[in-house]
Order: sequence, then C-alpha cells, then structure tokens
Amino acid sequence: MEKVPVSKWNLCNEPTGDSFILRIYRLQSRFKAPGKLLQIIKESQQQHGLRHGDFQRYRGYCSRRLRRLRKTLSFKMGNRHKFTGKKVTEEILSDNRYLLLILMDAERAWSYAMQLKQEANTEPRKRFHLLSRLRKAVKHAEELERLCESNRVDAKTKLEAQAYMAYLTGMLHFEHQEWKAAMEAFNKCKTIYEKLASAFTEEQAVLYNQRVEEISPNIRYCAYNIGDQSAISELMQMRLRSGGTEGLLAEKLESLITQTRAKQAATMSEVEWRGRTVPVKIDKVRIFLLGLADNEAAIAQAEGEETKERLFESLLSECRDAIQAVREELKPDQKQREHSLEVDSGKVSNIQYLHSYLTYIKLSTAIKRNESMAKALQKTLLQEQQSEDDGKRTARPQDLIRLYDIILQNLVELPQLPGLEEDKNFQKEIGLKTLVYKAYRCFFIAQSYVLVKKWSEALVLYDRVLKYASEVQAQAGAYKNSLKELPDVQELINQVNAEKYSLQAAAILDANDTHETESPSQVKDGKLLSERFETFCLDPSLVSKQASLVHFPPGFQPVPCKPLFFDLALNHVAFPPLEDKVEQKAKSGLTGYIKGIFGFRS
Repeated sequence: MEKVPVSKWNLCNEPTGDSFILRIYRLQSRFKAPGKLLQIIKESQQQHGLRHGDFQRYRGYCSRRLRRLRKTLSFKMGNRHKFTGKKVTEEILSDNRYLLLILMDAERAWSYAMQLKQEANTEPRKRFHLLSRLRKAVKHAEELERLCESNRVDAKTKLEAQAYMAYLTGMLHFEHQEWKAAMEAFNKCKTIYEKLASAFTEEQAVLYNQRVEEISPNIRYCAYNIGDQSAISELMQMRLRSGGTEGLLAEKLESLITQTRAKQAATMSEVEWRGRTVPVKIDKVRIFLLGLADNEAAIAQAEGEETKERLFESLLSECRDAIQAVREELKPDQKQREHSLEVDSGKVSNIQYLHSYLTYIKLSTAIKRNESMAKALQKTLLQEQQSEDDGKRTARPQDLIRLYDIILQNLVELPQLPGLEEDKNFQKEIGLKTLVYKAYRCFFIAQSYVLVKKWSEALVLYDRVLKYASEVQAQAGAYKNSLKELPDVQELINQVNAEKYSLQAAAILDANDTHETESPSQVKDGKLLSERFETFCLDPSLVSKQASLVHFPPGFQPVPCKPLFFDLALNHVAFPPLEDKVEQKAKSGLTGYIKGIFGFRS
C-alpha cells in the first residue's frame, strides 16, 4: 500500500499551525497502509520458522503479534473473566494495524492447518481439524477483502487482498478435492499476481513471480485430475526443474508420479546389465528403475548447484529404498541360497546380481554427486584466486582432497560386487577411473603445498600427477567410451605443466626475496637477549613460543666455599679452678632420710 492522502482521513477540520503539521505527519506515518501484503507475509514466514518448515513456531509468532496489536490498539476481547467479541468495521478503520489484525488471524489459522497436515500423515483424524482451520482462514481472508474495499485503501492493496483470498480459497477446495473450483481460484490468484508483477519494477515483482511459480504446479495438478492428460508431463518437468516440490502439492505430486510409474512398471519384467538379463519381480525396484532415466535427465538439465544436490539426494534415497527391498528378498535360509547359486556356470543368483546392479547405481551416483561438488568448488576456488578478496575463503584445496578421497573409496567397493569378480573389462575400467581421480587428488594436494610455500613437495606431487595421467593415456585405447564422462586428463596435464613453471619461478623469487630483505638490523648473531642488551636487533622469535632470552637451566660457576674455623689455642689455655663454684653433694644415710621426711633438709 502507498501513503493515503490526508484528505481521505477527514482531517480538514483540524486547527492550523505547526502543531497541526506535526500531527498530520504523525497520522500519516501511523495511517500508512500495511504496505505490500505479500511482502509482510513472506518476511514474517521466513523469519519465524517457515524457512525450516516449522509451522508451529510461526503460529506462535502470529498469536504473540495479535496480542501486541490488540494491546496497542486497545482492541481487547473483554477481560480475563468475560469474553466480549469485537469486529473490525470500516467505521473504526482509523489505523492500518486493524488490517494487520485480520491478516494475522488468517495466517494463524493457515499455519495451524499446515501443522495439522504434517501430523495427519500418522494421525488421519486430524484431517477434519485441518479442514476446519482452513475454513477459518478463508473466513478471515474474506473479511480482509471486504475491509480493503474501503476508499481508505489504495488499489494495489485491494488487489493483493483479493489474490490472498483466492489463494486460501483454492487451498481449501484443493484439500476437499474439488478440482474445478480449486483451479478457478488458483487461476484468479495467478492472474492478479502476474498483473501486479508487470506493473512494477523487477525488484518489486520478484515476490509476485515466486508466488506464481508456487501456484502453477497446483493448477496443473487440478487440470490433470479434471481430465487433462498432458498435465502430468508438465508436472514432471516442474518437479525436475525445481529439484522437488514443496508445500501443499508435494505429497500429492509424489504419489501421482509413483502411481504413474507403477502403471508403467506392470509391463516391466526384466533388466539387462553388462550382458546379463535379470528378471525384476519387486515393484519398488521396478518403479525405481523406470524413474532412473528421468532423474538422470533432470540432474543433467539442472542449472543451480543446490538443485543438483537435491536431485542427487532424492535419487540416492530412492536407490537405498530399492536396495533394502532386495535385501529383504535375500533373507531366506542358507539352503535356499545354495539352491539359487548356479554352480555349473559359476554365476550368482538373479536376485544377488540385481542387488549388485542397484549397488553399482548407488555408488556411481555418489561418485557423480561428489564430482559435481568438486567442479563447483574448483570454480569457486578459481574465482577467489582471480579476485584476491580479503574476505573469508569459502573453498580450499583441502576440501577438494576430501571429495576425491570419498570418490576413491567408492571406486574400491565397485570391483568387489558379487558377480563382477571375473569381469576383466569392468575391472580394467574401474582401474582407469581410479588413476584419473588419483591424478586429480594428487594435483590438489600439490596445490595445498604451494599455499604454504613447500616448493619441493609440490614439485614431486606434480610429477606424480603427470605419471598417473600418462598411464591413463597409455591404457585408455579401448575404453575411451567409458571415460567420456570423466574429467579430461589432457587438460590436467597442460595445467600441471603450467603450474610447474609457475612453481619454479615462485621458488626462485621467494629465495631472492629472503636474501634481499635481510638487513644488518635483522641478522642475528646467535646471542641470547640477555647477552645483547646494548645492540638493537629485530628478532621475530622474541614474540614466539621459542624466544631466546636466557640460558636455562643456567650453567655451573665457581663460588667461594664457607670458611672452616679451627680453635688451635684451646690446648694451651689454663682454666681457673671451679671447685668453690660447684655445689657439694648432700650426704646420704638414715639421718638425711629422717631430715628429709620432716622437712629439715636444707
């Protein structure tokens, strides 16, 4: 919404003067319409839980915001003892926040419905509550549309309110499986948002175009259920381009695709891989194999790295489910397994060979995913080297080394699959692929050594890269078709040769810089700090953990011993007699004893 002219708010009878101008400014800032309804909705959803699909958190936010708005507007529904219902009417529509009240009511009911939709997967009874909440959201949206018909609201907000109303109405009909009514509501919503997108700048039209993209799969799904058979192909393309559908249509579209593949799977009875035909009797495996080509085509056509990553994860998840289904068939006891082995031909059973085939698909897909991530990291690393920004690095050679380690681990598992031990061509192909990825891994290890200026180690690793690459070129004569999807080895050789020359030049320059930057004030003579207090010298080691300050422990030094005194005159001294000083010993006997008893002893 745009600012509403002051004349529309019946303020012409206000007094004039500075106070009136200030009040007009305050009223305009207060009466400013809620702005873009869709923008308010999207920002609230992204900031309060819907970025991660947490509808309960968003519902709590709507409730708290409603409480704050009612308190600010003094629009409370009674008190703690009694409920008094109030309705927002056009007469009291003196503030744009009254429209936000209705909008938050609708969003709260819608978010509760979506929360119940998630819980209804395990508790089907909650579907009735879901429909009730959606009807409540539609009711609030109708009230919002009615209030926006006022002259106080501009045309843009009126259109957005109509589109919002049509969107919620379409969702309600969609859940009721009323396909025709839902398609009409979604088409109305789509038309309004397309007109709004064409009427504004590209920056303002982004949200409208996003909403149109969200609605389009719902419209095609409704058309398919009405009877348009061409809609299924468009739905598949939409799903493949987006890397998976989200929102209201996600589960229904996935189930529709599964049903379509299940119908096609009824005609699929076997699969051929590496010259051997294997019967496929498990429905889940049939459905996966039928969708494998579509998923691989979607990955090849995907534009963004995030979309590719989602498609790879979806394909790997489906592959793991198919492998689990095959493993359940491999659970019979040992006797049945022994009967399933074809001892004469030395081949494994059909079910075991099918398990090997699915495991091969899983490992190959994981290798392709890691290779795609490695290419994206290489581009990022190259752009950072060219821009030389001071910001935080988002990619390092160590990240690429880790990815190629995982690829090599997957390649180690491939030759060990049951039924492929005697396939010499397969073993040779895996060996060549291993050499290619070892060369790339070795190259990025060398790059990591270059960053820390370990020139000799990096040069040795570059020579190892050339060795691996030359082995691949020498052995790849009859296997060029299988190596087409791998990174180009000749391009790597050219890059390594260029890096070797750059490395040698950088090593020479680094050595020259080291000699040139040394000055007399920076040359250390090996003395400790305690021994060169009178000489100034720049010593970076003083601020490190190995600072040379003093000798520790200190060395031994001679010190004078404590003197010994000998009294030599003692033997030549005559001491005076001391008999008169010594107390005479008391006489002993009977008389002394008697005197002692009676206290007469002195």
